[in-house]
Amino acid sequence: MNIVENGSILIPIDFSKQSLSAIKQSYNLAKHTKSKLLLMHGYTHDVDEDKAKLEALGKSTAAESGLDVSVVSVKGDIYEETSKMSEKIKSTLIVAGLDTHVRFRSFMGKSSTSKFIKNAGCPVLTVRTNEIKDNIKNIVLPFDLTPQSREKVPIVIQLAQYFKADIRIVSVFDPSDTHYENKLLPYLQQVKKYIKDKHVNTTNKSIPAKHVPETIVDYANKNNCDLIVQMNKTDVSFGEMFSGTASQHLVDISNIPVLTVNPMRRESMPLSY
Repeated sequence: MNIVENGSILIPIDFSKQSLSAIKQSYNLAKHTKSKLLLMHGYTHDVDEDKAKLEALGKSTAAESGLDVSVVSVKGDIYEETSKMSEKIKSTLIVAGLDTHVRFRSFMGKSSTSKFIKNAGCPVLTVRTNEIKDNIKNIVLPFDLTPQSREKVPIVIQLAQYFKADIRIVSVFDPSDTHYENKLLPYLQQVKKYIKDKHVNTTNKSIPAKHVPETIVDYANKNNCDLIVQMNKTDVSFGEMFSGTASQHLVDISNIPVLTVNPMRRESMPLSY
């Protein structure tokens, strides 16, 4: 589950400020990974009335970024078609600009956006801000005791090495669970050592709090962080069926770009601690 060099970054476009911001957010990552950009526009009428506009956007993006940029128009729902196109071209990353008013619905009525992130065959970077940063200096690594949490570590290290960024490990635990922090501490120390052995600066912070996504976003903002990397949790509790999973909620509320990575099969774990 790496962001592979010489791959393709797929960016769904609807010409909103957020989708245009997503293009610019992809520049540095594309340059570091020597990736191509594919701008994809979805339309619902018989003909794509914005085809000329898309082609002009592709040309201006290539001129501005110096990257290899292609465009494609597809008929259908933008989120469904993004997943299909990603599979077709074997994209290594999807960068999606989300409007600030878009919200995930509950498990009983999933939005197209949440389905698309869950079913994506590659990592998905969601962007809800128009602010473009030249570089990534601090990456938030939310960490807990699940096996999926450890799967994030290699890709976060890879990103940190690309951007010469620091990794900020943050663990949020229920204040009423007095044993959790003691169980967590040895894992945190092992992960921290593993990251430092890869010559990446890292810090760790444990925070007792009831609301995990809100606490992570608050921590990221207070510490001037540029990216949050999370696993898309597939195990849904009874309560989460109605409130939305924590991973969906984090994407929903974060003003900071979030990279969501789907879990690997257990037999293909990249490392163990």
